[in-house]
Amino acid sequence: METAVLDRIKEGKEMLTSWMNHMHQTPELAMTETNTSKFIVERLREIGGWEIAEGIGKTGIVASMTVGNGSKSIGLRADFDALPIEETNELPYKSTIPGKAHLCGHDGHTTMLLGAAKYLAETKNFSGTVRLIFQPGEETMEGAPAMIANGLFESFPVDAVFGMHNMPGLELGKFYFNTGKFMAAVDNWEIEITGKGSHGSMPELGIDPIVCGSSLVLALQTIVSRNLSPWHNSVVNVGSFQSGIAGNAVPQKAVLRLSIRNMDPQDRKMVLDKVRKITKAQAESFNCEVEIREGIPGTVLVNAEEETHWAAEVAKKTFGAENVITDAHPYMGSEDFAFMLEKKKGNYCMVGNGDTYMVHHPQYVFDQQLLPVGARYWVALVENYLQ
Repeated sequence: METAVLDRIKEGKEMLTSWMNHMHQTPELAMTETNTSKFIVERLREIGGWEIAEGIGKTGIVASMTVGNGSKSIGLRADFDALPIEETNELPYKSTIPGKAHLCGHDGHTTMLLGAAKYLAETKNFSGTVRLIFQPGEETMEGAPAMIANGLFESFPVDAVFGMHNMPGLELGKFYFNTGKFMAAVDNWEIEITGKGSHGSMPELGIDPIVCGSSLVLALQTIVSRNLSPWHNSVVNVGSFQSGIAGNAVPQKAVLRLSIRNMDPQDRKMVLDKVRKITKAQAESFNCEVEIREGIPGTVLVNAEEETHWAAEVAKKTFGAENVITDAHPYMGSEDFAFMLEKKKGNYCMVGNGDTYMVHHPQYVFDQQLLPVGARYWVALVENYLQ
């Protein structure tokens, strides 16, 4: 296990912590992270040595550095958007913005990449080109497609790209790898049901979208349980059902928000078709009108075999084989980094956040002990890839 570089990075942990605390206190939602983007750029300019490109995919940033005459290039990606969830932690650096919070650890991810930026700029112990990709809008699956559409890999070419996410429930500081399909494709849809408003004492004069929506929620649960083999992986989750404001009224509309996840393209097609058909049939049976608003089409995150084995070996050499798991179980969670891996070979791994609340929980906390660990992983990838 190599410790010298990690020890040096740990010497700057107070600075890393202050950077994360600032971002945690001032969260911004997907594709609106203007101030967060400015903060990242300011830190990169303070560090020095990086060629900085702003506004890639709206608020995205790419910082590049070339050292020596090496011909290879590597991309490292971190996300920096927050969630529309109220934080209930009593942290000294708790979110100061009502209804918004970094409850997925993206502030920690960005800090780890900034920590690597500082070390790499100071030591320049590599030969080739490093691209630090600071990406917005991961939570809505918008950021990676936006950066790619804005010419990310044409303007800032890389031979391989790597990503990383903290994960509660996995042992703190350990790294988890696997090849092939590692995270599911997600499709975030919204269904609006329109009925006919009425006084609650006279339901016969109205058409109740809540009753229709309730029946729809139950019907959607049969898609996976009765159409897919138990050996296949798929999820249809209704995470939001909003309708009405008074108990003595039949409302006019109901809105359901769905998160649909699949590991197989054919399963995905079947599941999405079933959602459409069942939704329309349920609406018709209750005499309601319905509109389905389909979000950005999802894609499965697939880790390249060669790059995954290589990254795992680098992690073993850096942190010790006992701290690296190479047969991690795939996740039904989703990541828009999958779109980057469709364009470039690479790997996405997990680093354990310990026994904490799950990401997206109001009491989730990113363990700040990971800040130097994650920074050290990024440095190790660069110094080994660009020898």
